[in-house]
Amino acid sequence: MAGNVTSGRGSNSAQLRRYNERIVLQILRRAGEASKAELARAANLTNAAIGAIIQELAQDGLIEEVGKRHDGGRGQPATILRLATRGAFGFGVRLGRAGIETVLVDFAGRIIGRSYHDMILPLPSVAVDMIRQDIERLQDLLSPAERRRLTGIGLAQPFNLGAWLQQLGLPAENFKPWDEVDFAASLEAATGLPVFAENDGTAAAVAELFYGLGRQEDNFLYLFIGPAIGGGLIMNGDVVRGVTGNAADVAVMPVTPSKLAGAPRPKGSWDILLTRASLGALARHLTQGSGLRPSRAELEQAVIAGRPEVEEWLEDCVDALLPSVRASHALLDIPLIVIDCDIDSGMLSRLIGKLHRSLVEEAPEARDAPRVEHGSFGQDAGALGAASLPMFFNFSPRAEILTGGLKGSAGVGALRLEAPSTA
Repeated sequence: MAGNVTSGRGSNSAQLRRYNERIVLQILRRAGEASKAELARAANLTNAAIGAIIQELAQDGLIEEVGKRHDGGRGQPATILRLATRGAFGFGVRLGRAGIETVLVDFAGRIIGRSYHDMILPLPSVAVDMIRQDIERLQDLLSPAERRRLTGIGLAQPFNLGAWLQQLGLPAENFKPWDEVDFAASLEAATGLPVFAENDGTAAAVAELFYGLGRQEDNFLYLFIGPAIGGGLIMNGDVVRGVTGNAADVAVMPVTPSKLAGAPRPKGSWDILLTRASLGALARHLTQGSGLRPSRAELEQAVIAGRPEVEEWLEDCVDALLPSVRASHALLDIPLIVIDCDIDSGMLSRLIGKLHRSLVEEAPEARDAPRVEHGSFGQDAGALGAASLPMFFNFSPRAEILTGGLKGSAGVGALRLEAPSTA
């Protein structure tokens, strides 16, 4: 039933059935469309098993028929299935140190509506009320029946919001209250919806896995260059969270200090990647200690205008990324690095090109350099990543399902959605 949180179906066979349901959803997400026979072959299931799963997923409103196809043989044409675009919905909240964005997405990952506040974070109580009002407005874009198919709210935020403020040029007094509040719990209490909270880099990596390059790639390190830099690690088609949820926290990887004018001097001989490979570092270099905080649009305009400071920062950024990516590749044996950014206008492609050339030139003997590819979602990656969380934890074939571990990162169980009304 809609909104009922379950703890699993109480047996190994039930857990396997649920896992197989999610395998079928994953196959359709990657293939786009498939017949019953194709799904059975891809999932290595019998015709009887795949038929029962298709029937249940169709009753749940998660898949739909899109037509018939003749494969050239005798007999009835095959029924073609795909994910039902409006079979499920999720909210995403991207909570940044200098902005709050809330989006509503459908099962295909399309953004239906959004709200954005370009501001240094207010008090947590003020932020909760702002987001609650945004969610109420966005819910008006859904019919009453569709509202019963909401899977929850994904919350993506940097861990330790009160850290690294000097490097980012932000006032410390605004952020101290954030280190003393469980914002996910506050948001869940205010909205009545389950909240799935993750590190913002991990959330963006989940969006890439669920809706982007992850439809073809099962293993990659994801980097997102925003006001800070975040990362996420995908291995064997699943997200790697780590003990504290901070796996792939590339922002704190050690690097040598920047040579750019105006860059802060570290206390010791090493700095962290955040200081050099971030849009905060670009903004700092563009303003040269003036105290101004350029908006995202102003940063992009500087790129379009071809200001020399942008190219200087690009060289410094790649110089900092190179040892971090090489170390990650050596440790994880990961074949692909995916990089996305809050702004682009050609800048990210230049950065990727420079980084890949350097990786190839400096690859150790008998080791290939990892591929480096452009992320799929640009400035939408953070918000879409947040909105992907309830979808991911409810509908992806994660290994914990087979052992009865059906809980998401915020401690919320998998949801069974209400079947769509036929009235």
